Amino acid sequence: MGFLNFFTSDRPSLGLVRLPPGSFTLDARGEIITSTLPQSFPKSWQREIGRQVLACFGRAKQAQMPLSELILHYAALKLLARELRGGAIIFLMPQTLTQPVKRN
Repeated sequence: MGFLNFFTSDRPSLGLVRLPPGSFTLDARGEIITSTLPQSFPKSWQREIGRQVLACFGRAKQAQMPLSELILHYAALKLLARELRGGAIIFLMPQTLTQPVKRN
């Protein structure tokens, strides 16, 4: 699937980037309309994530299996995308690697 290729491709490393919480909205052409992500998060990554999300929604529509929501869980990141009339809103939610300790 395209998402796995995005995160594991042989592209040159851009260095470590802290995974930020936030969201961004794309129109049907894949252009970023709004973003709550910090400026330090590369726009090229937002565009690539958005391109993959829109492609996934498009392929589902071609298969006559309309998809309205996509949720991906990674060890350090949860990605939630919702279809918006050809565009999408994408939420990035960093996950903690440790679980909170329950105390009685």
